[in-house]
Amino acid sequence: MKLQNNRGQVMLIACLLFLAAAAAVSAAAAGPALRRVSAARAFADARQGLYAVASVSEDVAYRKIKGLAVGNAEIFSVGGISATAEVANVSGGQEISAFANGTRFSRNTTMRLVAGDGASFYYGMQASAGGIDLLNTASIAGNVYSNGPVTGENSNLVKGIVVSAGSFGFIDGVHATGTVYAHTIRDSDIDGDAYYQTISGTTVGGALHPGSADQATSSLAISDEQIAEWESDAAAGGTISSPCPYKITDTATLGPKKIACDMEISGNGYALTLNGPLWIVGNLTISNGPTIKVASSLGGASVPIIADKPSNQTTSSKIELQNSAVFQGSGSTDSYVLMISHNKSAKQGGSETAIDLKNSIDGDLLVYAPHGEVLIQDSVNVKEASGYRIRLKNSAEVIYETGLANLIFTSGPSGGYMIESWKETE
Repeated sequence: MKLQNNRGQVMLIACLLFLAAAAAVSAAAAGPALRRVSAARAFADARQGLYAVASVSEDVAYRKIKGLAVGNAEIFSVGGISATAEVANVSGGQEISAFANGTRFSRNTTMRLVAGDGASFYYGMQASAGGIDLLNTASIAGNVYSNGPVTGENSNLVKGIVVSAGSFGFIDGVHATGTVYAHTIRDSDIDGDAYYQTISGTTVGGALHPGSADQATSSLAISDEQIAEWESDAAAGGTISSPCPYKITDTATLGPKKIACDMEISGNGYALTLNGPLWIVGNLTISNGPTIKVASSLGGASVPIIADKPSNQTTSSKIELQNSAVFQGSGSTDSYVLMISHNKSAKQGGSETAIDLKNSIDGDLLVYAPHGEVLIQDSVNVKEASGYRIRLKNSAEVIYETGLANLIFTSGPSGGYMIESWKETE
């Protein structure tokens, strides 16, 4: 009987040992399986995190390249995973840092955007064959380049180089502090050197260079094709068709947008903020003290405002700025408002003025009329002026800024930003 009890105990112990061994084997087998399941879940979450990070950074990059508004921080979700992108200004462009963090992963990427070629304004003032007239006390702080004559009266002053290019280059009645280049120079006051074929009635402080070769003519900085691209970008943001004329008299944010008629911006004490290019299919009038400024989210980019009515580029497509209007960039270096008129009256021999600035216009403003006349008069200060023909009179002043040699726009075939690099940092 005692032997049978011992046998029963042995059997029980054997069963317990077997179960323990089986549990150990099962545990040993289950551990890797559970770790594989956990790893698979972590991998799936990490992939979703990467998708979210890539999506938000690409979305912000697209907005920057297209000149659309971007906040200081943008959030995007994929499959329940949220990623955040932040934009910082860096030398030569902008950096987009995107990140997503979870319980089992952390994904971080950095994308660098560099400025495109944009438009390069190398002169304080540049004109085509229509030339440049400097009247009364008009002054230019910067170099002047013209494919036509450069003429002056009274106490005009160019603080820089003056070039009247081509075999018909002609400079008359101009006071320049720098070197002057023209086929013919007459009745001028030149502090620097003079390069010419013919000279008369002129005082030259530097060296004379008779028999000098004529300077080559030069194209204006922005092509009609590029302007057409900006018009397309503006139209892609939607069209405002009424009321006409379209009037802004209070604080507003606009762009990219096409205005299908004349536009008037008037009144003081408020600002119109530009998020992208504007295309006015008609005339644009700005008066009585409003502030026109580039959105701070656009960083170092500039924004074009275009007056162009394709069906009437002789008596329409004009811009008039007057009475204490103020223009501001985004707050970043090299950000401006660019006014473009597609009026062609001057080039066609007409008398219409494409861009007329008068009575206390000031700020981060560039004016451009490739086929028309730019008239700047009274207490007007702009950073650069280009046109088929340009006239400065009274106390008008153009003060060139060096950043205009590498100007970036919010959109266009060679403007805005482009992606230089992308990398995953974690």
